[in-house]
Amino acid sequence: MIKLVVGLGNPGRQYEKTRHNAGFFFVDYLAGVAGAGWSSSGQFSGEVAECNVGGCRLMLLKPMTFMNKSGMSVGKFLRYYKFSPEEMLVAHDDLELFEGLVRLKRDGGHGGHNGLRDIIAHIDSRDFYRLRFGIGRPVAGEKVADYVLSGLSLDAQAGLLRVFEEVAKNMADVVVGNFAFMSD
Repeated sequence: MIKLVVGLGNPGRQYEKTRHNAGFFFVDYLAGVAGAGWSSSGQFSGEVAECNVGGCRLMLLKPMTFMNKSGMSVGKFLRYYKFSPEEMLVAHDDLELFEGLVRLKRDGGHGGHNGLRDIIAHIDSRDFYRLRFGIGRPVAGEKVADYVLSGLSLDAQAGLLRVFEEVAKNMADVVVGNFAFMSD
Protein backbone atom coordinates (compact mmCIF):
# COMPACT_ATOMS: atom_id res chain seq x y z
CA MET A 1 0.00 0.00 0.00
CA ILE A 2 1.30 3.48 -0.87
CA LYS A 3 1.29 5.83 2.12
CA LEU A 4 3.56 8.59 0.84
CA VAL A 5 3.88 10.33 -2.52
CA VAL A 6 7.03 12.43 -2.88
CA GLY A 7 7.23 14.99 -5.66
CA LEU A 8 10.75 15.92 -6.71
CA GLY A 9 11.65 19.42 -7.78
CA ASN A 10 13.53 22.57 -6.88
CA PRO A 11 12.09 25.32 -4.68
CA GLY A 12 12.00 28.92 -5.84
CA ARG A 13 10.20 30.98 -8.47
CA GLN A 14 12.98 30.53 -11.04
CA TYR A 15 12.31 26.76 -11.10
CA GLU A 16 8.50 26.77 -10.88
CA LYS A 17 7.70 25.90 -14.48
CA THR A 18 10.78 23.91 -15.43
CA ARG A 19 10.88 20.35 -16.69
CA HIS A 20 12.80 19.25 -13.60
CA ASN A 21 9.82 20.17 -11.40
CA ALA A 22 7.42 17.63 -12.91
CA GLY A 23 7.27 15.83 -9.54
CA PHE A 24 6.31 19.05 -7.72
CA PHE A 25 3.66 19.74 -10.39
CA PHE A 26 2.16 16.30 -9.89
CA VAL A 27 1.84 16.42 -6.10
CA ASP A 28 0.49 19.98 -6.34
CA TYR A 29 -2.13 18.70 -8.79
CA LEU A 30 -2.96 15.75 -6.54
CA ALA A 31 -3.31 18.00 -3.48
CA GLY A 32 -5.57 20.34 -5.45
CA VAL A 33 -7.85 17.52 -6.63
CA ALA A 34 -8.06 16.14 -3.08
CA GLY A 35 -8.63 19.57 -1.53
CA ALA A 36 -5.49 19.26 0.59
CA GLY A 37 -3.46 22.24 1.75
CA TRP A 38 0.30 22.41 2.05
CA SER A 39 2.12 23.29 5.26
CA SER A 40 5.79 24.02 5.66
CA SER A 41 7.68 21.59 7.88
CA GLY A 42 11.10 22.45 9.20
CA GLN A 43 11.24 18.98 10.72
CA PHE A 44 11.20 17.41 7.26
CA SER A 45 12.80 20.28 5.33
CA GLY A 46 9.81 20.28 3.04
CA GLU A 47 6.17 20.99 2.44
CA VAL A 48 3.66 18.40 3.60
CA ALA A 49 0.01 17.73 2.78
CA GLU A 50 -2.36 14.99 3.85
CA CYS A 51 -5.36 13.76 1.93
CA ASN A 52 -7.80 10.90 1.71
CA VAL A 53 -7.69 8.83 -1.47
CA GLY A 54 -10.13 5.96 -1.84
CA GLY A 55 -10.66 5.83 1.92
CA CYS A 56 -6.92 5.67 2.60
CA ARG A 57 -4.74 8.31 4.24
CA LEU A 58 -2.10 9.55 1.81
CA MET A 59 0.75 11.85 2.74
CA LEU A 60 2.36 14.15 0.17
CA LEU A 61 5.86 15.59 0.45
CA LYS A 62 7.78 18.20 -1.52
CA PRO A 63 11.39 18.34 -0.29
CA MET A 64 12.57 21.96 -0.17
CA THR A 65 16.21 20.91 -0.09
CA PHE A 66 16.70 21.21 -3.86
CA MET A 67 16.59 18.19 -6.13
CA ASN A 68 20.08 16.86 -5.47
CA LYS A 69 19.52 16.81 -1.68
CA SER A 70 16.00 15.31 -1.64
CA GLY A 71 17.08 12.24 0.30
CA MET A 72 17.56 14.09 3.58
CA SER A 73 13.92 15.21 3.61
CA VAL A 74 12.57 11.85 2.44
CA GLY A 75 14.69 9.91 4.94
CA LYS A 76 13.51 12.04 7.87
CA PHE A 77 9.89 11.61 6.79
CA LEU A 78 10.08 7.84 6.39
CA ARG A 79 11.79 7.39 9.76
CA TYR A 80 9.36 9.67 11.61
CA TYR A 81 6.24 7.97 10.25
CA LYS A 82 7.87 4.52 10.26
CA PHE A 83 6.99 4.02 6.60
CA SER A 84 8.99 1.46 4.67
CA PRO A 85 10.48 2.42 1.28
CA GLU A 86 7.98 0.04 -0.38
CA GLU A 87 5.16 2.30 0.86
CA MET A 88 6.54 5.29 -1.04
CA LEU A 89 5.94 6.54 -4.58
CA VAL A 90 8.39 9.12 -5.93
CA ALA A 91 7.15 11.29 -8.80
CA HIS A 92 9.90 12.76 -10.97
CA ASP A 93 10.93 13.91 -14.44
CA ASP A 94 12.54 11.42 -16.81
CA LEU A 95 14.75 12.28 -19.78
CA GLU A 96 14.40 8.79 -21.24
CA LEU A 97 10.66 9.14 -21.89
CA PHE A 98 9.07 11.33 -24.53
CA GLU A 99 7.03 14.30 -23.32
CA GLY A 100 3.53 13.21 -22.35
CA LEU A 101 4.47 9.66 -21.42
CA VAL A 102 4.31 8.31 -17.90
CA ARG A 103 5.64 5.05 -16.55
CA LEU A 104 5.52 3.36 -13.19
CA LYS A 105 8.24 1.11 -11.93
CA ARG A 106 9.36 -0.40 -8.68
CA ASP A 107 12.93 -0.82 -7.62
CA GLY A 108 15.96 -0.20 -9.78
CA GLY A 109 18.75 2.31 -9.92
CA HIS A 110 18.71 6.06 -10.19
CA GLY A 111 19.21 6.18 -13.96
CA GLY A 112 21.40 9.26 -13.58
CA HIS A 113 18.68 11.21 -11.75
CA ASN A 114 20.39 12.99 -8.86
CA GLY A 115 17.22 13.29 -6.79
CA LEU A 116 16.73 9.52 -6.89
CA ARG A 117 20.44 8.97 -6.28
CA ASP A 118 20.25 11.03 -3.07
CA ILE A 119 17.07 9.31 -1.87
CA ILE A 120 18.61 5.87 -2.40
CA ALA A 121 21.72 6.96 -0.48
CA HIS A 122 19.72 8.34 2.47
CA ILE A 123 17.24 5.48 2.88
CA ASP A 124 19.67 2.73 1.87
CA SER A 125 17.08 1.13 -0.39
CA ARG A 126 16.09 1.12 -4.05
CA ASP A 127 12.85 -0.72 -3.31
CA PHE A 128 10.28 2.02 -3.81
CA TYR A 129 7.89 3.01 -6.59
CA ARG A 130 8.77 5.66 -9.14
CA LEU A 131 6.25 7.56 -11.24
CA ARG A 132 8.32 8.75 -14.18
CA PHE A 133 7.00 11.70 -16.19
CA GLY A 134 8.57 12.02 -19.63
CA ILE A 135 10.24 15.30 -20.48
CA GLY A 136 12.17 14.14 -23.56
CA ARG A 137 15.83 14.73 -24.27
CA PRO A 138 17.63 17.93 -25.21
CA VAL A 139 18.62 18.55 -28.80
CA ALA A 140 22.18 17.66 -29.77
CA GLY A 141 24.65 20.10 -28.26
CA GLU A 142 22.30 21.38 -25.52
CA LYS A 143 23.47 20.67 -21.98
CA VAL A 144 21.18 18.39 -19.97
CA ALA A 145 21.22 20.76 -16.96
CA ASP A 146 20.15 23.70 -19.14
CA TYR A 147 17.39 21.60 -20.70
CA VAL A 148 15.86 20.25 -17.47
CA LEU A 149 15.99 23.69 -15.85
CA SER A 150 14.37 25.42 -18.82
CA GLY A 151 10.70 26.32 -18.89
CA LEU A 152 7.99 24.07 -20.25
CA SER A 153 6.12 25.23 -23.33
CA LEU A 154 2.37 25.72 -22.99
CA ASP A 155 1.84 22.53 -25.03
CA ALA A 156 4.15 20.57 -22.72
CA GLN A 157 2.35 21.96 -19.67
CA ALA A 158 -1.01 20.92 -21.16
CA GLY A 159 0.39 17.46 -21.93
CA LEU A 160 1.56 17.01 -18.36
CA LEU A 161 -1.84 18.09 -17.06
CA ARG A 162 -3.54 15.44 -19.20
CA VAL A 163 -1.20 12.79 -17.80
CA PHE A 164 -1.76 14.04 -14.25
CA GLU A 165 -5.54 13.84 -14.74
CA GLU A 166 -5.27 10.22 -15.89
CA VAL A 167 -3.04 9.21 -13.00
CA ALA A 168 -5.14 11.13 -10.44
CA LYS A 169 -8.31 9.37 -11.69
CA ASN A 170 -6.65 6.09 -10.79
CA MET A 171 -4.96 7.14 -7.56
CA ALA A 172 -7.29 5.05 -5.37
CA ASP A 173 -6.04 1.96 -7.24
CA VAL A 174 -2.42 3.11 -7.01
CA VAL A 175 -2.64 3.58 -3.24
CA VAL A 176 -3.73 -0.03 -2.73
CA GLY A 177 -1.15 -1.38 -5.19
CA ASN A 178 -3.34 -1.98 -8.24
CA PHE A 179 -1.28 -0.60 -11.11
CA ALA A 180 -3.15 -2.35 -13.96
CA PHE A 181 -4.07 0.97 -15.61
CA MET A 182 -0.34 1.64 -16.06
CA SER A 183 0.35 -1.57 -17.98
CA ASP A 184 1.77 -1.19 -21.46
